Amino acid sequence: MGEAGHGHGHGHAVSSEADRKLLSGALVLIVGFMLAEVVVGFAAGSLALITDAAHMLTDAIAIVLALVAIRLAAKPPVGGFTYGFKRVEILSAQANGITLLLLAAFFVYEAINRMIHPPEVKGALVLITGVVGIVVNLIATWLISKANRSSLNVEGAFQHILNDLFAFIATAIAGLVVLLTGFARADAIAALVVAALMLKAGVALVRDSGRIFLEAAPATIDPQALGAELCAIDGVVEVHDLHVWEITSGEPAASAHILVAEGLDCHQIRVRIEELLAERHGLTHSTLQVDHASDDDIAAHCSDAHGTVHRAITAAGRGPDLASPGH
Repeated sequence: MGEAGHGHGHGHAVSSEADRKLLSGALVLIVGFMLAEVVVGFAAGSLALITDAAHMLTDAIAIVLALVAIRLAAKPPVGGFTYGFKRVEILSAQANGITLLLLAAFFVYEAINRMIHPPEVKGALVLITGVVGIVVNLIATWLISKANRSSLNVEGAFQHILNDLFAFIATAIAGLVVLLTGFARADAIAALVVAALMLKAGVALVRDSGRIFLEAAPATIDPQALGAELCAIDGVVEVHDLHVWEITSGEPAASAHILVAEGLDCHQIRVRIEELLAERHGLTHSTLQVDHASDDDIAAHCSDAHGTVHRAITAAGRGPDLASPGH
């Protein structure tokens, strides 16, 4: 007898409408200050300010894409898009991460040139702009911290703005050094600090979005350990075709083929498995196929399983048997 089970549970502590308002408020602050920073950066001859502005541009793009993703994710599935458009945010997160890496490489090149041939830098303008940037980023960070940060885009924007806060501190310090000592290379050093922060954030975004595109298990879940845990449930004989992935950030899902001992209630065991997945691992979206299996046909059951085959301790007293990975 085969049974398919589905467990679902989606929801956010903060509504989509509230998220949009918070993100929009942060966006207005960032874009307004970014434009002013570009003008002051060129007027002051400061690479640090220009790199800060470029970083803020990627933050603004991340927030815009997050706003678009929130709207698209609210649309119901249509046609061949059976999950709807929830992965739009992952596309934007990856694009944002790649942009950060490219900008970081460019600004490292420019900073090295300025270390060799330092231009004249107006320290007072850099210092004042850096201090104002700290205030603006504190407000923007506070706004986004109140939004739903389970979204990779929202969390990415939050981390970027937090990094911007540190970058503006470095820029303000560089401006103070230039103003007090005339050491113009301090501006290029600050630009290198900003580029390093951009590199760190870019790598994290590309890595995390890449895991979701490749349908890797969430970092907090070990599929091998999960398979062994499911086999430890009374009545479960074998678990195979166990897959754990993320539909989009913060929305994990799982599927598996479960074999149970003959004479037991498949439905009851499926319910127990769904409860374990939800309560211990946050897997509230699960699809399970549950069948009976006897000792005679278990070896032949689904011989081309994808991944490891997990088998429970048998009545004969044999230990757990982890078959070789399948195709």
